[in-house]
Amino acid sequence: MRIPRWIVVGASVVMAFPFGWGLGVLAAYIVGGKDFGQLPVATVPLGIVAAIVFAVSPSVEASTRLKIMLAGTLIFVIFAWLVA
Repeated sequence: MRIPRWIVVGASVVMAFPFGWGLGVLAAYIVGGKDFGQLPVATVPLGIVAAIVFAVSPSVEASTRLKIMLAGTLIFVIFAWLVA
């Protein structure tokens, strides 16, 4: 049985929120260092928007986008656990 594409894309959009959040916090950490202060207020929304655009873009297969979002979210969680 094959999962419909719209379900996979929907799951990718849902996974775009934690992935984009991690992307935004990582960008703030890279720019501002360990004491990045209020910088995530600017970088997290941009990261979430970029992740949603990637989740719905037809440039990569839907299942590949979902796998990237899942793997990226796990990497961000592990990275945050190690840094904190």
